[in-house]
Amino acid sequence: MKGKTLVISGGTRGIGRAIVDIFAKNGANIAFTYNSSEEEAKKICAEINQKFGVKIMAYKLDILEPDSYKTVFEEIDKEFDRVDYFISNAIISGRSVVGGFAPFMRLKQKGLNNIYTATVLAFVTGAQEAAKRMEKAGGGAIVALSSTGNLVHTENYAGHGSSKAALETMVRYAATELAPKNIRVNALSGGPIETDALRAFPNFEELKAEVIRRTPLGRMGQASDLAPIALFLCKEDSYWINGQTIIADGGSSFT
Repeated sequence: MKGKTLVISGGTRGIGRAIVDIFAKNGANIAFTYNSSEEEAKKICAEINQKFGVKIMAYKLDILEPDSYKTVFEEIDKEFDRVDYFISNAIISGRSVVGGFAPFMRLKQKGLNNIYTATVLAFVTGAQEAAKRMEKAGGGAIVALSSTGNLVHTENYAGHGSSKAALETMVRYAATELAPKNIRVNALSGGPIETDALRAFPNFEELKAEVIRRTPLGRMGQASDLAPIALFLCKEDSYWINGQTIIADGGSSFT
């Protein structure tokens, strides 16, 4: 991957940070987005550059404003001469999901719209901008982070789960239409992964205990479990995988 460039949304924590690390370790240059912590983003850039010697830049992005991706990619163009991989990873939490992170009978339009915007519309706009640049580079790979919450009932997760289902459908359409440009598109679906976002769930401890109970491999997933799969989906080794959702959940979606 030396000399190639990954663009990833939400690269400061959790799954995104693990993906940044493993791509940099494999020689890729990195352009990642952050939402609020510019100081943390700068710290990550310094650490990655010192450790792996790759070029890495951070860009502020609000995924509730998907069109801002266009400005971000214009800024990326000034620093990077190509885009080879795009990973849509960033999610929203906190006040933005009020009315969307709730039992079915308490779901509200605004919260649901915010989740759909951040999950599906942000992916569409980001992938469109990335694909324009990948085509110039001769092709590339796009990965969207999904969740088994659209397959397995998870308390309060109807808003997220339904948006992830829509995301996986959008991935299949994108994969079909971008394939002639030598651009592959896949989704990577993890079971509940122990990240800061999940720890913010009010019922996190109960959720964690239930996930461990029903996972044949006997533990909760970590960000480091998904990062190598995201890497594989961007490598030439996975060339014949296109328009698919790869489930990596320790077997919990079957039990």
